[in-house]
Amino acid sequence: MNFQGSRRRGEDGIAMVIDFLLSNARLVLGVGGAAMLGIATLTVKRLIERAGRAADDEKVEQKMAESWEELSLVSASPTMIRKGIEGMVMKHVAKATKQQKADLYQQPQMSSLEEQPKPESKSKRLQLFVLSLQEHLQQYYHTRAALSPHEIRRAQSLALDICTEIQGFLHSRHPDMPLGEMSLGGSLLDDLQVVTADHACLLVPLQLEASLWRLIPGEETLLTHPLHWMVQRVNLEYFPRGRSYWDRYLVGGYLSAEAVVNMFNKSIMETVNWPSISSTLDCLVRPVLGGPDLRLEVKPGSENVGADSSDQSLFISMLPLLREADVVLTAQPELTSPWLNAWHLSLYPWETQRLAQLDSADDGCRRHTLKILKAVCTLNPALRPLEAAPLANLILHLSDGEGNWSESNLHVRFQQCITELISYLEQGALHSYFKPAVNLLSSLSEDQVDQMGFMLYCAVSEPEILLI
Repeated sequence: MNFQGSRRRGEDGIAMVIDFLLSNARLVLGVGGAAMLGIATLTVKRLIERAGRAADDEKVEQKMAESWEELSLVSASPTMIRKGIEGMVMKHVAKATKQQKADLYQQPQMSSLEEQPKPESKSKRLQLFVLSLQEHLQQYYHTRAALSPHEIRRAQSLALDICTEIQGFLHSRHPDMPLGEMSLGGSLLDDLQVVTADHACLLVPLQLEASLWRLIPGEETLLTHPLHWMVQRVNLEYFPRGRSYWDRYLVGGYLSAEAVVNMFNKSIMETVNWPSISSTLDCLVRPVLGGPDLRLEVKPGSENVGADSSDQSLFISMLPLLREADVVLTAQPELTSPWLNAWHLSLYPWETQRLAQLDSADDGCRRHTLKILKAVCTLNPALRPLEAAPLANLILHLSDGEGNWSESNLHVRFQQCITELISYLEQGALHSYFKPAVNLLSSLSEDQVDQMGFMLYCAVSEPEILLI
């Protein structure tokens, strides 16, 4: 912490002692104690600075009153104290960094500003802040969040080549397996992937006989979970077991998602001649074994790496799924554990379609905002546990109450998202837009929630710290 002001004898020694106390306060006093010590120190520092700068006694009293008022407002929220009031200390560090950047951006304008009268209106100061945040968000989007068209084409091309090879292998080895056309899906296809094109999803649709199978919503099963559906074998008295190819993966009268995943793991991951495919595609393809999902790692070869490309790995996940009307069920045991027969209801198609419809209706920036938030969470270790689904639902909920989603209003919506996220974290619940009974924050630990609240609370007054 850098204390400024008039230099007096012994000032450096006192500053060193205060720095030592603050740096070790968390170990001795804990988070809350260290936070209060930091705030109290900052408040005293402000009092001294403002008293030194002010020439008029009345102004000194006014400045002191403002400082104590700031402290009283902050200390009035015990929840915020628990979750990150020590961020006040970090806020001043971030403010110094921001000031250095602002000096570089606004240096050509300083001469003209100095000629203006010193009492500048509050609205002008706010306007300068808003414009700088808007420009910072646009710069962050283009330099950190958005992917280049070349990078997207490269990743899609590799994924589709692998898709063609796998589908050809399945048709030759298992010609009787009723599968639909495999295709590319997920954020890479929908232009919602951010930072880097490092993962893709291959959809493997299973074809079920409509008269032999019934999809049961999660609310109607014993699990009573809205996202955990069951696939029941019906009409066994007329069509006994064995009439359907998928009967061999029945467990207790239900099609087992785990059994289907295990079958594809043995049939593809452990059987395909990956060195041969690697040679054909001029890339290194190898299965990622030992996990609950079906995943491949692809490292591009010399022909696929250009001057503006990186040689990072592309991870491709195979996703067996069932479709019926607008319902998509995926075989993801890692999401439905410990219920081995359950299939996961994917809300991603509904959320993505809804965002696209809203943006096309009013030429909005919802998807733009989502990509910025995803990039912020990806690049910030404290926010990394926050996945794409809660962020998409946050924007959908916010869209119900806010109508102006124009590109020029991006900075306002970004700040609203930060405030809303803090509110949801305090409540410990962010309900799904399409399935309100589902809490999208239920998988987060208390420590993760505290760290997120700490970082987001710092960003309320200094949103640029999320864009570093």
